[in-house]
Formats: sequence, structure tokens, C-alpha cells
Amino acid sequence: MDIARKSLLHPETLSRITSLGLRAQRVMEGTISGLHRSPLHGVSVEFADYREYSPGDDLKRLDWKAYARSDRFYIKRFEEDTNLRGTILLDASSSMKYGRGAMTKFDYASTLAASIAALCVKQRDAVGLAIFDDAERIFLRPVATQAQLHKIVELIEKTKPQRTTELGAVMHKVSEQIKSRGLVVVISDLLLDLDVFYKSLGRLQHQGHEILVFQVLDPEEIELPFKDSVLFRDIEGDEELFAEPWAFRKAYKTAMEQFIGDVAQRCRSGGVDHVLLKTSDDLGMALSHYLHSRRRQARTKHAGKVVGFDSPMQVENETRK
Repeated sequence: MDIARKSLLHPETLSRITSLGLRAQRVMEGTISGLHRSPLHGVSVEFADYREYSPGDDLKRLDWKAYARSDRFYIKRFEEDTNLRGTILLDASSSMKYGRGAMTKFDYASTLAASIAALCVKQRDAVGLAIFDDAERIFLRPVATQAQLHKIVELIEKTKPQRTTELGAVMHKVSEQIKSRGLVVVISDLLLDLDVFYKSLGRLQHQGHEILVFQVLDPEEIELPFKDSVLFRDIEGDEELFAEPWAFRKAYKTAMEQFIGDVAQRCRSGGVDHVLLKTSDDLGMALSHYLHSRRRQARTKHAGKVVGFDSPMQVENETRK
């Protein structure tokens, strides 16, 4: 079956993002020439080949002779350029099952993961996948092939959300499995132990990885729009609560907005991209908007450490307790 026809890969979404590309903002380590800066400067700066110009490329690398011949802009690529090695962490815990609209949170997150994987493969970058709940279920090491994209899509389509969320512990394990610094993309509702999560972000940053966090939520989780009496059930547990939403809607919305704002601020102050996505958002538009914004901010982005990050030894000791 043609991979483009699979339900997780929407042509409309891919058409919006493939021309933008996903560029690393830190130096990367790779094995083939690509779009990203390598830390191995001076080792080999031999001319490799050409690729078409994209907005944001270094104008110093434009080949004007090629332009004179073809009336098209081309960029010279050198061996010091490298491919990105991306690893997507996809939350498949029970809380991701929620959704009363066209898509559940997991449906939306799965489409996002597949779209990012397709984008990476399109630009010859290696991409891997870790699917998790309270433990790592699946781990695929990054590979830059069309077959890898097929495998990622098939694995996601076979996955059913279940159990609780332990993202922090999973990120700790994944950090030990990723041998070269690269890009780590976290896709989750982040309804979890945030202290452990932040420490895991710090560990990944300490290893030189660039991190993107996509927080996926259902609009109802933010707005609490219910008017009648509702039986609230904990998806990841056994607790139930019968309540009148109108009685605490204002306090709930305030708390939820503060939660989202605090996560965004904590991530961004540490140089980690945080993107809030609601299942009602058009994914193609939301993702293309983010990629445009990422390009604009590339030159001025603060690359710090997550606030409160302890040393790797301290994090390791606390994780073992």
C-alpha cells in the first residue's frame, strides 16, 4: 500500500509542512549530508552536491553560476553538513484515549507523530520512535529510509492507549539508548509527574539534544463546557466523582490555564520549545505555523538549561530511589 494513503498521513498536512522543513537549531551529529550543522567543522568541507534554496538558508552558499544556467536558486552542500537524528516519544497512556470530537488525543498525537516522521524522511533525516505509557513499549532506533516510515506508521496504528503515564522514567531510559546528539520530540498531554519530567528534560539537554514538546489536549479538558450533572471517571485509575460542573468551572479553568502556562514557561525558559495543540486545531495549519515561527526565532533563540536541572548524577540517584 502506498504510504501516503495511510490514514495517519494526511496529504493536506504534509503539503503544508514539507516545503518548510524541520531544521536543527543546535549542532547535530549525523552520517549523511543534510540540512543541519555538524560539530565536526574542519574535518571535511569538500563540496558534496546541490539542493534547491529554501527561505532561511545561508545566502553565502547560493551558486550564482547555477542560477545563471537554470534561472533557479541552488545551495551548495558540503560534507560538514549533516543529517538530523530525530527520536519521537509518543504518549500511549490511558489519558490519551479521551476525546468526544472527531479525534481522540491519541488519534491527533499519532497523526502528528506520523507527519513529523514523514517530514524527517522527506529531508533525508533519520527518525526513530518510542511509544510509552508507564514503560517503554516500543523503541525504534533512528533510520533515514522510507521503510522506516512504513514501520513507524504501522506500529502507531497497532497501538492502543492503556495504563498510566511515566514519561520521566521513559525519557531517562531513552536518553541512554540515543548514542548521538540529535532532536527529541515529545508528544503527550503532560498529565503526569512534572518534576520528574523536567529533570528528564535536563538530562537530555545535558547530553546535547535539542527538545521539542508538543502538548496535546482536548478542548473540553481546558474549557469544561458541560452544563448538566456529570460523572467524572479517572481514565488511568478507578476513582469516580459525580459533580455539577457549573459550580467549579471558573476555578477549574483558572487552574488548567495556570498548569498549561507554567509548563510552557518552564520549558521555554530552559530553551525547550513548547507547543500547545488542541484536538480541534487544524494540524496542518498549526504545525506549519510552528515551523514558520521556529525559523524566525532560530537566530535569537535562548539555548539554556531547564530551570532546576540537577547534575546527571543527582538525577540518576533520584530516579533509582
